[in-house]
Parts: sequence; C-alpha cells; structure tokens
Amino acid sequence: MSRISKTIAALQEQGKKALIPYIVAGDPSVPLTVSLMHALVANGADIIELGMPFSDPSSDGAVIQLGAERALRAGTTLSDVFAIVKEFREQDTLTPIVLMGYLNPIEYMGYEEFATQIEKAGVDGLLIVDLPAYECEELFAAVRPKGIDTIFLVAPTTSDARLESICSNCTGYLYYVSLKGVTGAAISDSKAIEEKIALLRHITPLPIVIGFGIKDTESALKMAAISDGVIVGSALVDRISHLAADQSYSKEALGTTVGLIGEIREAINTL
Repeated sequence: MSRISKTIAALQEQGKKALIPYIVAGDPSVPLTVSLMHALVANGADIIELGMPFSDPSSDGAVIQLGAERALRAGTTLSDVFAIVKEFREQDTLTPIVLMGYLNPIEYMGYEEFATQIEKAGVDGLLIVDLPAYECEELFAAVRPKGIDTIFLVAPTTSDARLESICSNCTGYLYYVSLKGVTGAAISDSKAIEEKIALLRHITPLPIVIGFGIKDTESALKMAAISDGVIVGSALVDRISHLAADQSYSKEALGTTVGLIGEIREAINTL
C-alpha cells in the first residue's frame, strides 16, 4: 500500500476527511516553499499537492497562473521541485507529496529520468493535468514500478466512457473537479456534485476528493461532507502571494499565512 493510500485509509478509520492543500513550488522562492510545506502540515494538512510551475497552464485560474509566473521569474526549474521535496523529506517522512502539473517539462526531461528523480526525492504521487488516461502508458511504465501513484482529474463533463478509462488507470485517490471552469471559480451546484460523487462510488472503490472552488470553511464543509476529502488551492496561493521572496519569515508568520488550512481542518473535523 502506498503512503497516500495508507494516509487516507488511516483517516477513514478515524472517521476523518483528507485535507490536501495545493501550493506552487518556488512561489515565492524555493526555501520558502519548504518552510510553507512544514507550516501546512503543522496546520493539519494530510497530503500536499505541489505544483510544478509551467508557463502555459490550461486548467489554472489567474491566482495560480500568477503563482507559477512568480516561481518561474524566481528561476524555479524542475530540478528545484525535486530539491524542495528532498529537503522537506529531511524532516518529514510521513506526509505524502503529489506533484501536479503539465506534461511538456516531463517530456523534455525524459520519462525515465523524471521517474528516477521523483523517486529519489521522495514523491508519492503524480497528477498530470493534460495527460489523458488513454495516452498514459509510457509515463506510467516509468513511474509505477517505483511505487508512484497516478492520479487523475474527473470533471462534471467527463463522459461515462472516459470515466471507466480514468478510474482504471487511477491510483491513490480520484480528484473530482467541482465545477466547469478553472481553479479559483466558485462552486454553484452542490447537489449536482453530490449526485456525481454517488455515481463515481459505483464505478471505483478509490477515495474521491473534491477540488476547485473551495475557498473557505463553508465551502470546505459542504464538499467534505459528500467526499473523502477536499483540496484547497487558489485561496491559499493568494495568501502566499503577499510574501516577499527575498525575506525570511518566522514559523508564526508562515503559520498565519497558511492559517486557512488550520481553520478548515478544525471545521471538517466536526463532520
């Protein structure tokens, strides 16, 4: 069983929901990213999704796009992403890390080299937004023998035929996109989401977590109540945008920056 599966199974045994924050690697700097990751765990994060900054994202709204731009302006490379995870692992060997991003930088590096590097760094999962399930064989052949979970997005518009393909190739957890749009938009139809989650339960035994549109404790509570966990991205990246890359911050200051995660943790623990 992978570290991701063990973490979610342990939470389910305790009757708890998974809390998964997303931040962009290198935003606002590489050293601060590592510190932010530790602050997230201290505030109750169970798994961390770490964005690999890319110049042409397709599913990200303005807030996360700007986060990626800040990281790229700071010179963040794919090698820096590996270094961030490796440094994080020096103090934390338990919290699963999922790399989330786009295929182009991975293809440029080469699948085998990429797989080798993420294994060395201590990555647990991989979510490539623009990689369809029916085209995943080559990358998965490189990463799966190394125990890396392969996670997919399911959208409200995903057809039944594609759902089968996605679920059969997905491990760790299934990421349900709560809305038709990009990150940062607002959730408008909770009932439709609940119905789709119920449908997915009949297709896959995988844990299902919900992302996109979770901005505060209210939206997190609604989505956590009908799923196995929630993902918080844009609302967190927006708070990180106020940090200066050339400054150092105390644990208390960083804890305040990611305090939304602590608030959501406390709220969903009441479910």
